[in-house]
Amino acid sequence: MSGPAPKVIGYLPDERPPIWKLILFALQQILVMFPATVLVALLTGFHVSTTLFAAGFATLGFVLVTRGKIPLFYGSSFSYIAAIVSITGVKSFGELAPDALISQAQFGIICSGLVSIVAGLIINAFGPEKIEKVLPPTVTGSIAIVIGISLAGTALAGAAGNGAEGLLQNKAWLVALVTLVATIVFSVYLRGTWGQLPILFGILVGYAFAAAMGVIDFTKIFDGSIVSVPHFTLPDFSFGPGAIAALLAIMPIAIATIPESTAHLYQLDIYVDHLAEQKGKGPYGIKNRLGWNLIGDGVGDMLSSIFGGPAGTNYGENLSTMAITRNFSVPVIIGGAVLTMVVAFFSPVSQIVNSIPGAVIGGVSIYLFGVIGAQGIAIMINRKVDLFSAKNLAVISTILVIGLGGSYVFNGMIPFFGGKLPAIATAALFGIVLNLVLSIGKKKQA
Repeated sequence: MSGPAPKVIGYLPDERPPIWKLILFALQQILVMFPATVLVALLTGFHVSTTLFAAGFATLGFVLVTRGKIPLFYGSSFSYIAAIVSITGVKSFGELAPDALISQAQFGIICSGLVSIVAGLIINAFGPEKIEKVLPPTVTGSIAIVIGISLAGTALAGAAGNGAEGLLQNKAWLVALVTLVATIVFSVYLRGTWGQLPILFGILVGYAFAAAMGVIDFTKIFDGSIVSVPHFTLPDFSFGPGAIAALLAIMPIAIATIPESTAHLYQLDIYVDHLAEQKGKGPYGIKNRLGWNLIGDGVGDMLSSIFGGPAGTNYGENLSTMAITRNFSVPVIIGGAVLTMVVAFFSPVSQIVNSIPGAVIGGVSIYLFGVIGAQGIAIMINRKVDLFSAKNLAVISTILVIGLGGSYVFNGMIPFFGGKLPAIATAALFGIVLNLVLSIGKKKQA
């Protein structure tokens, strides 16, 4: 006589762990999203504590919009870094941008949220095929490559000490190389839950090495304050030249995060339905909520930018953590969001983060920004893009040259008939229009 069937471990989206487990799981979600989200703030000139508060608040908004059916965490996106920096104008790691420039960037981020919302509404009304015609993988993949590679200069500048010379520059290079190698080793060889934290571990190793090299001023870390209110700013709705420039630079970047967010949703659908089957339940059909997922992303951008947080998307790091732990509980996501907002009010957290040398972040960024570019290649490989097609080559090549050439030669703003066009946004829009024009009269291939 066989014994009882083994208990299935894991939590589905509508299940809630005991409170003590819920808190531990929520803390883990924060730990996973923390390094990348904070890094975006430090690279774009936004305030760290405000960015953390905005990430938690945006996550709650996402959960509310999706009616608690999609367990995904919202965090700051690397895809927007170059566009936001073109508005905030920060030159060095950890430099805070003026409130007026942050406000202009906030306006652009709110407008980028509209792009995701419109895409979601179109999918809900007509199906995903309509979006595919406007944003094929030749466009989205090329834009991802441009976004990642256009940040290469920022990564190397940080690794070299952001203008340091002589001995200080040599120390910066050593710190950056140690950080880079450590991050790569952790990402390749660590497994399980530890394997989801290579960025955090890499930064810790780089920080420890920087401390040993004597390049960290520990006297500035603790100023005696424990609780402080995040620095909130309001969006610039004046529609002045600065706000319009932010709109043109930041808004189109949303088209690059749509395929990323879509891929996360499809991955989540597979994991959740597999666990549901093991528990003897029917499929949850999360993939059928793609439209609402994109609407939630757009609302998240808006809620984040209202307080002064950067643009974001749902986080693959958190999704991977859920897959490994088999914990897809929406209450855990809510708990993590609330705790993130609470952490934002503890000033020692921001002070410790601000003490991280630019060389450490530069070393990590060499890897991270390259991965963004590689993901663009992966999109085209996954979708089997025909690179022998004259049409596809025309779209891909023009996006790459306009986006990368404009980023490096003209610092992200291309002079054009007396005005200036944001390089990445211009490349994206040119590629979209070119693809649509070249598609006229062509039949869809199987």
